[in-house]
Amino acid sequence: MDAIHLSNIRAYGYTGALPEENVLGQWFQADLTLYLNLAEATQSDRLADTHDYRTVINGTQQIIREAKFALIERLAGAIATLALDSDARLQRVMVKVTKLTPPIPDYTGQVAVEITRDRIQ
Repeated sequence: MDAIHLSNIRAYGYTGALPEENVLGQWFQADLTLYLNLAEATQSDRLADTHDYRTVINGTQQIIREAKFALIERLAGAIATLALDSDARLQRVMVKVTKLTPPIPDYTGQVAVEITRDRIQ
């Protein structure tokens, strides 16, 4: 199956298990892989024959900015649903959401969740 990769989609949001994360917010990054058949687009060179990924990028940024979830797993699920709902040609989506600066004392790394969802036929 063919794929379109969208990486480093960043936005400031309010998802987190700690109350201050829902108030102060933090930066999140999303990386998506959209799986669909791109055979027609490889021949036609027409946007109508592929997925216009601008809608997924803008929608992902909007969800990160506006949603307040306790878990990044839930945030990833909301982004996956948005992506699959954006185009019936998408068969599968992989979403990785990274909390770039998690509020964990003495930890300078990042925390990420990756999920894969298939379109239910």
